[in-house]
Amino acid sequence: MPTRKTSLSLDADLLDEAKSYGINVSAAASSGLEAAVKAERQERLREELRPGIEAYNRWIAENGIPLAKYRKF
Repeated sequence: MPTRKTSLSLDADLLDEAKSYGINVSAAASSGLEAAVKAERQERLREELRPGIEAYNRWIAENGIPLAKYRKF
């Protein structure tokens, strides 16, 4: 994956401590950013799908589970 240089402002004490532990700050920042983007992507997908899921749940509440008579449990 290509990388791009950027400038970040980080808490100085936290940065010093991370460096003292040998933490790769760029990798840690990239991992944290990746997790934040993934969480945001999931939340946006939930919001996009919410109307359809709610409509399906209403239909089930009104009509029951399709083919329920064939369920073994």
